[in-house]
Amino acid sequence: MTLEAYVNALEAALGVTAKREPLPLQPGDVPDTYADSSPLKQAVGYQPATPVEGGVGQFVEWYRGYYGR
Repeated sequence: MTLEAYVNALEAALGVTAKREPLPLQPGDVPDTYADSSPLKQAVGYQPATPVEGGVGQFVEWYRGYYGR
């Protein structure tokens, strides 16, 4: 998932438009990741089933309910 797609999911869940200020990569930024959750599935049988967009929406709903915002 790209950062752009994640920000889009947050915008949709919050019902707001983010103020975007694109910048070049900063020191410490990771341009690519090769994360692989297949060892987790193999070790404990867990495989995530919630798409990020749905999870972000659920988190925003929980946060607003918990903090009353």
